[in-house]
Amino acid sequence: MTGTLAVRHGVTLTPDPRRVIAKLFIPGEDAAVVRTRAGALIDRVAHLDDEETGRLLRDTFDRFGARHRDLAGTFHHHYDLVRHRIARARDLSPTTRLLVGAYFSHEYAVESAALCNPSMVAHPDQTNLDAGQLRVAISLRQIGEGHLSSIGFATAIVGPGRRLTVADRSGPLVVGQRTGVRHRRDLLAAGLAEEDWDNEVTATVLDALPDRYDEAAFERVLGNLPPDLLSRSTGLDTLEHLRRIDAASYATTFPADTALHERVLWPATPAESNGMEDARFVRFTDESGPVYRATYTAYDGRRIATRALASTDLRRFEVTPMRGPGARNKGVALFPRTVGGRHLALCRADGETIGLTCLDGDNRWQEPTPLHAPRDSWELIQVGNCGSPIETDAGWLVLTHGVGPMRRYAVGALLLDLYRPERVIAQLPGALLSPDTADRDGYVPNVVYSCGGLVHAGELWLPYGASDARVGFATVPVAALVAAMVESPPPGGRDG
Repeated sequence: MTGTLAVRHGVTLTPDPRRVIAKLFIPGEDAAVVRTRAGALIDRVAHLDDEETGRLLRDTFDRFGARHRDLAGTFHHHYDLVRHRIARARDLSPTTRLLVGAYFSHEYAVESAALCNPSMVAHPDQTNLDAGQLRVAISLRQIGEGHLSSIGFATAIVGPGRRLTVADRSGPLVVGQRTGVRHRRDLLAAGLAEEDWDNEVTATVLDALPDRYDEAAFERVLGNLPPDLLSRSTGLDTLEHLRRIDAASYATTFPADTALHERVLWPATPAESNGMEDARFVRFTDESGPVYRATYTAYDGRRIATRALASTDLRRFEVTPMRGPGARNKGVALFPRTVGGRHLALCRADGETIGLTCLDGDNRWQEPTPLHAPRDSWELIQVGNCGSPIETDAGWLVLTHGVGPMRRYAVGALLLDLYRPERVIAQLPGALLSPDTADRDGYVPNVVYSCGGLVHAGELWLPYGASDARVGFATVPVAALVAAMVESPPPGGRDG
């Protein structure tokens, strides 16, 4: 019965290799030679005559200018990053400097390999809509060469009824500009505690910092540390750790005239250098008003870490680390409001069980309470959430994912008590959405997976990744979904 609840729509989003950004490109270096390849390349460019330099630059702009926003600015920036390799940089003409920047640039197709794992929230702009319509923002995990993930966006209109219109995604992409942020002392303290980095230097720094501080204030505190502390054997290592933990918090801002689908959240710290994965967006509301929040997995090629995003307008994003035992592993999903004054989140700290974690007064996510463990055949490998809980009259609707034989991913559902989310009221017997013939083939076969849906006019809208090859959309009436659920056994397994 559950297999007929969800209705798939014919609209899909597929990876578009034309969606490119301009990245810094440094030719490989060989330690066996005296002069690096980068330095030799600059020398060759500098020895071109003025006519050839001008022709090459015009040709480059003709070929690539329309595909990027402010390509000249990008070339200037990349030139500035490599000009230390130039013996007499001041002797280069402005045209030559731009051309050097062009040779140290390349295009990167952000979703050439895969497009998947969407989440859906109400868009900040709800103007110029007809009755029954809702404009939605869709976050996307986009994967390019080298399996490098970033976060992209699309815009769509849902309703009335089951109508769905996805807006065009053409136009040059923009990587956000890193900007200053007001750091939080409690997050720095939580990071130091998590890494067990407690000594006289860290204690002195924490005592000297206010609750909120900027980079200049942070460096002043470090600069004023007593010499007898810095001269200790752990002094310099402690400073390095302090700066690294502090740098995990940052802000990214996009120009006001960029459309949402043109914005790319690109890795900006060492912890996320190999990808920003599986953003779970939710529109969080409290007494101060609505704000967009999200969690994502930062990956450096060896380790994962959970990060949080916050934005009032999906144009400026603040990034902060999530700390504590509840934030370990992947798949943290925030509740859309506080419950009984508590900030709550779903998690999977043990790698296979859905749990509920609470934020304490020190901004650490506490040891989770188990909610649902692998128990049915379609989810025996592991279970997790498919985005933030959705508030309904019947309870908190939690979309889940389960992994079965042949690493086949399917989507299920749970219902939590509205006032005591630690209590599972009911669950859907079997999967709500499973890979069908059209879904099973792709970059990662046999997977349907979502990072969050929403309810509009009584209908659950569920965007999902299909085998990491495309993004599809399904709908199901909330009343019918709740009616199909049955009382859930305890998380440890079936009675008897």
